[in-house]
Amino acid sequence: MDNDRNNALLCPGCRKLISRDEPACPYCGMARPGSRLKANWWTQHLQSPDGLIKAIIFTNVGFYVLALLLNPRGFGFSMNPMNFLSPANNTLFILGATGRYPIDQIWPGITGIPGIGWLTLLTANFLHGSLLHILFNMLVLRQIAFLTIREFGIYRMLIIYLLSGAGGFLLSYLAGVSFTIGASAAVCGLIGAMIYFGKARGGVYGNLVYRQIGGWAIGLLIIGFMPGINNWGHAGGFLTGLGLAFLLGYHEKRRETFGHKAIAGICVMVTTVVLIGSAGFGVFYTFIS
Repeated sequence: MDNDRNNALLCPGCRKLISRDEPACPYCGMARPGSRLKANWWTQHLQSPDGLIKAIIFTNVGFYVLALLLNPRGFGFSMNPMNFLSPANNTLFILGATGRYPIDQIWPGITGIPGIGWLTLLTANFLHGSLLHILFNMLVLRQIAFLTIREFGIYRMLIIYLLSGAGGFLLSYLAGVSFTIGASAAVCGLIGAMIYFGKARGGVYGNLVYRQIGGWAIGLLIIGFMPGINNWGHAGGFLTGLGLAFLLGYHEKRRETFGHKAIAGICVMVTTVVLIGSAGFGVFYTFIS
């Protein structure tokens, strides 16, 4: 009995309990799931739903704290809950806020490199304008991301989340929004993906998901009437998530493939490099230049 327990493990690909000696996972097809090369930090943490969502949340919180620390005299202590602990706008610009102004003027002016401002379509997804702003986005993310991972898998969820943020900010740029930040465009992408799933799957469960997530969509539409909300970003993120869900498929129709994993890896790698560069530039520009 003890030997059987020692020989069991959670598959790094699908997190199902299997034997360490399996040549391939009977659930997701991953080859040699018991290999020591696959039992690393990435598979044990970022490939688990909880670990991945925590990593996204910690990254958002880290950039929010960094924005406050880079200009501690500039953030707001307004008693208005919408503006409480708001990082200074110039700090948000330096860390990668997006929109017409940063893309067309700030970044080409600072660096002298044409087109570099387009990288803010990625960085703005991890910046927030107040304590309430980041709390709301992270609470919604935590709830919707678990459901998205369950139906689409970790890799497809990552693709949808990261590309929906960029897609939402691209639409808001085209609509003429001058300055925007926040994870809500990416969160709307997850909502769009789950709306597609519920409608496409149908049945009792699909309709239940459709109605539940539809409630989130209606809630965001109502919030959109508040001043300062980037509805173009929400709409762009939603439509991007809807389209990606259609193209990528979900578990019941198509298992995650190596192609999904490769695309997700590229998205994560590019986003990570851009975020590290953004944080490094923010520190350099603030304290050294």
